[in-house]
Amino acid sequence: MTRAGALVAAALALALALPATAQERASLPDIEDEVMCPICGTPLEHSQAPQADRERALIRRLIAAGASKDEVKDALVAEYGEEVLAVPDDEGFELTAWVVPPLALALAAGTIAWLLWRRPREPPEGPPGLDPGDAERLERELAEGDR
Repeated sequence: MTRAGALVAAALALALALPATAQERASLPDIEDEVMCPICGTPLEHSQAPQADRERALIRRLIAAGASKDEVKDALVAEYGEEVLAVPDDEGFELTAWVVPPLALALAAGTIAWLLWRRPREPPEGPPGLDPGDAERLERELAEGDR
């Protein structure tokens, strides 16, 4: 039994290690959507500027050298400055890009819940009332129509 337990443990460790190494490996498409072209200010994946091609070449060289995603981003920041990152910082004024959307969503959800809570719970009691004379006439005409 101990040999089988050791084999199961080794297989489990190998299975857990494979996805971790696969995730750590950087790829151009994974990085392209998180960095900007320093010339046109668009995400690198959409930019066709010559500078964007040079930036892609740098990313490919760094990946070929075995750099991780964070190392590639650090090298891009060292080369082009903080503006190359498409994701805003989590400090200072740029923190509002992280805070405002969830707050707006929570406010909208709260407003909808409040409006639903305040709506009338009982359906109205039928159509608006008729004048007594109109009601009598309606009854007469309905009765005549049945004949």
